[in-house]
Amino acid sequence: MVSHGSASPRSAGRLAFAALCGLVVAWGAEPVAAQGKLEAQYEATLAGIPVGKGAWNIDIGDDVFAAAASGGTTGLLKSFAGGSGTGASQGRVVNGALVATGYQASTTTSKKTEEIRITLDKGNVKEFGIVPEPPVDADRIVVTDAHRRGVWDPMTASLLRVPGTGDPVTPDACHNAAPVFDGRMRYELKLDFKRMESVKAEKGYRGPVVVCALYFVPVAGYIPDRPVIKYLAAQRNIEIAFAPVAGTRILVPFWLKVPTPLGPAMLEATSFITSAQPPKVAKTQ
Repeated sequence: MVSHGSASPRSAGRLAFAALCGLVVAWGAEPVAAQGKLEAQYEATLAGIPVGKGAWNIDIGDDVFAAAASGGTTGLLKSFAGGSGTGASQGRVVNGALVATGYQASTTTSKKTEEIRITLDKGNVKEFGIVPEPPVDADRIVVTDAHRRGVWDPMTASLLRVPGTGDPVTPDACHNAAPVFDGRMRYELKLDFKRMESVKAEKGYRGPVVVCALYFVPVAGYIPDRPVIKYLAAQRNIEIAFAPVAGTRILVPFWLKVPTPLGPAMLEATSFITSAQPPKVAKTQ
């Protein structure tokens, strides 16, 4: 286990940004009710100081869906751990369920740009690649073919579906766990209910959110001695709050809090504009 005092301030800044921009939530695919759209803006802070901004757009239609996010460091963090990134996934809506077919991500720092692509078929990874290809590290736990079956890509995985017919913003939303493959790592994300709260974005949504504890469990594709991996795996105080996408039973993160040696790192929606979309009417002669 890693204590809060085990990381330097410099590495803590990188850890905070990695935690805020790299952690997404993955859960089982169940039918989506109706169609909806989300346009959101987020701000990342470290001990109350702005360190990053991002945007997230989700569009769930009758037979296809798409999700895309982008973000980058700002302010003090940009001076020593600057970076930016984008991510996107797309797929089909089959019998109401989201079935991803592709995922793309790109990250840029002062040292390099890296691109990741994943092709999926019914939850199984068919192809994936990282450009430039990362060097082989003997200490990295190998990801096997079995690790790439029955998984979610990070972007599609961020859509949390709540079964039932009542209000989806309930403690039951936190009764979830799921496998994720991000092109390099295979890991599990697990939730546990903590409490209900109310939020008010500067623009858009105001209302209830369900707050869950979030646990990160690395499985393969990581180097065990890496400080960030140890730190995140040891954390028992990460919290994430979910808000609804109108017209659906989908919840998405409204804010995420991660403890760090420099204080709480937080990613929070400043704008959260969501609307229900009417279903398409079949054309008739």
